[in-house]
Amino acid sequence: MSASEKTTAEINEAHRRKMVRQNEVFEQTMAEKTVEKGLVIVHTGAGKGKSTAAFGMALRALGHDMKVGIVQFIKGAMSTGEATIIPKLNLPIEIHSMGEGFTWKTQDRERDIATAEKGWAKAVELLRDPSFDMVILDELNIALKYQYLAVEKILDELKQKRHDLHVVITGRNAPQDLIDFADLVSEMTLIKHPFKAGIKPQPGVEF
Repeated sequence: MSASEKTTAEINEAHRRKMVRQNEVFEQTMAEKTVEKGLVIVHTGAGKGKSTAAFGMALRALGHDMKVGIVQFIKGAMSTGEATIIPKLNLPIEIHSMGEGFTWKTQDRERDIATAEKGWAKAVELLRDPSFDMVILDELNIALKYQYLAVEKILDELKQKRHDLHVVITGRNAPQDLIDFADLVSEMTLIKHPFKAGIKPQPGVEF
């Protein structure tokens, strides 16, 4: 009997049996996963959405009564939607915008290094504060790319973090040592961007 000759009831029953098998595999796989730990999560890649995904995770964490800390390493010279709205909402999110903009704006390497170090000092403060359940280090990878901070320093601190603390790190060009160390790594791939069509960054989308 061809697919076109099957009745709706037969198609539905075949679908049901397939979903039963998939659910059995899923339940067995889940039963085998027993480890609980705070994750080191990296969002990298040339595509848009790295910080956006991290802030989405922050919102999800709030739904589980978790406290979130955020340090922004590059952002700070210009106002962003997230840095503006979070304090107004009076949510258990502590955000620190420590950056001065991209390096081609400051044009001063020593100043950029000092700014990154200041941001990292705040990050360490949050990472070691037992009241936080998730710490987001936004655009930390940019500071690592330009070698404003040594990846070894970051890894040394992450190796000492509390077992149940989640750490989310964003920014393109994540160093391989960080990727190797992380528990979860996602790469945002650039397929199409309006900037290439002459469209300037839009509020609520880019910042």
